[in-house]
Amino acid sequence: MKTDNTRVLLLALGANVGIGIAKFVAAAITGSSAMLTEGVHSMVDSTNQLLLMYGQKRAKKAPDAQHPMGYGRELYFWSFVVALLVFALGAGISTYEGVLHVMAPEKPVSPLIGYVVLGFAFLLEGGSTVAAFRQFDAARGDKSWWRALVDTKDATTVIILLENGAAMLGIVVAAIGLGLTQLTGDPRFDGIASIVIGLLLGCVAMFLAREAKGLLIGEAADPRLIEGLRRAASRDGIMGIGEIRTIHNGPNQIVAAMNVDFDNRLSAADVERLVDEIERSVCGEFPDVERIYVRPHEDAGIGFGDTRGLDPSSAASGPTGDAAPST
Repeated sequence: MKTDNTRVLLLALGANVGIGIAKFVAAAITGSSAMLTEGVHSMVDSTNQLLLMYGQKRAKKAPDAQHPMGYGRELYFWSFVVALLVFALGAGISTYEGVLHVMAPEKPVSPLIGYVVLGFAFLLEGGSTVAAFRQFDAARGDKSWWRALVDTKDATTVIILLENGAAMLGIVVAAIGLGLTQLTGDPRFDGIASIVIGLLLGCVAMFLAREAKGLLIGEAADPRLIEGLRRAASRDGIMGIGEIRTIHNGPNQIVAAMNVDFDNRLSAADVERLVDEIERSVCGEFPDVERIYVRPHEDAGIGFGDTRGLDPSSAASGPTGDAAPST
């Protein structure tokens, strides 16, 4: 399914820039460590959205001689960079600020301003999160939420969803810290809230880094695509279907390769016709498939059921849908 995350990214960027400015102003007035931490968090998120938009633009570049498989994985690279920024800047600075304010607490002033800003931020973050949630929910199908998060190849939507979710939870934590400081008169609660926000961002960053790493290395397509490839190749003139490998070069860029045992009585023209039929059938059902490599192999039936990922450098090369020479 083709996805366009531009609208979701722009909504998140606009919300985070406005929220970040408001939080920094409130932090300067109230002296709240958690508020300052939340301001840093919003600025990190804004930077991340710019990086993701840049990654999306780069990923759309057409293949060339230097990168014959295209630039789709650039999006996954920048997703990994975003995860590192969330960990280093978001979690790191939040935890550092919290420790400083626990060791040398400063009593915040004008807490009412802090509550107003946090409420405003929560509403804006909520609007952006709902947009990302709807897009993610539409794509997850009948999968559970956790399985959909782990299996998805759409890194952009997941990053926005988790970042904004963490931001909303962080706002609640900041408000609790500010409230406890006001009730008890102990400003260390504000610093503790900042540390909790840092730990929360650290957990989100580690999950994002793990998922981005897997996508960057190369992950196989959904098993339903594997079954679709088998159905497309199950036709007269094909004696067996062996190993099938797929890999995502981007959320909507899939390369597939399969071993097929053609009837030895077929002519070269018949083989070409069958390969063309397989290609048209697969691309009609799964438009995300960019290239299909069909490799004639007499022992194709031996690899039946293998659904490992594909390393494009080891795949049979040739134009989309062409049969590679048998070995």
